Amino acid sequence: MTPNPGTPAFILHTPQLGENIGAAARVMGNFGLPELIVLDPRDGWPNDKAVTMAAGSPVLDRARVEYRLGDATHDLNRIYATTARPRGMEKPVLTAREAVAEMRAAIAAGERVGVMFGGEKSGLPNEAVTMADAIITLPVDRSFSSLNLAQAVAVIAYEWKADEALPPEFEPVAGVARREDLEGMFEHFEYELERAGYFYPPSKTPLMVQNLRNAFIRGRWTEQEVRTFRGAVKALALGRGKARVVRED
Repeated sequence: MTPNPGTPAFILHTPQLGENIGAAARVMGNFGLPELIVLDPRDGWPNDKAVTMAAGSPVLDRARVEYRLGDATHDLNRIYATTARPRGMEKPVLTAREAVAEMRAAIAAGERVGVMFGGEKSGLPNEAVTMADAIITLPVDRSFSSLNLAQAVAVIAYEWKADEALPPEFEPVAGVARREDLEGMFEHFEYELERAGYFYPPSKTPLMVQNLRNAFIRGRWTEQEVRTFRGAVKALALGRGKARVVRED
């Protein structure tokens, strides 16, 4: 596999369950991280359970399998070790967000970066942590700090994308309504309320109108919502006083 210079490599150190390898590959695909290195998987390789759990992620198809730590990390310039346990080593300890910021700067400078994740039984061994430039740890509850392997991968993968804009398909289709549109909606609604006898006693009409308009303004209505609401007001006004016909077949 050709290394991707624009993203960090994720290294799963002696993972036990194929399901976790597949889940890690899946979430890496979700967040645009294509380079997975699987180091000495307990149940061998390839792994059918990993394939099933990956749900078609191309990351698993391109995964590189190694059996020695040196082979998995030989081409890296900077390595981060994820761990929930203090190791008594003089290394920088970073949050996921801090580490991702460092990774981006290192990659921009032309370095190859890797993030190591330990196996399910006991996490990374000390000899692997020793090889790391820095430690990444998360603000987990100290009374229950062990995180599932694939979940740990998901946290770092999410942080890699966290600063990016939301997908364009989630952008609002209609813009926030202009005050001219809102004013027309207010007048239409208030006119029909007046016809229905809602404003009583008349002396309280200004306060009631003020309260209604304040409520609508807080909603930050879109143009489409204004049109829909005015259509609903019109339908109610046209139907006022008409008996509902119930058909019996």
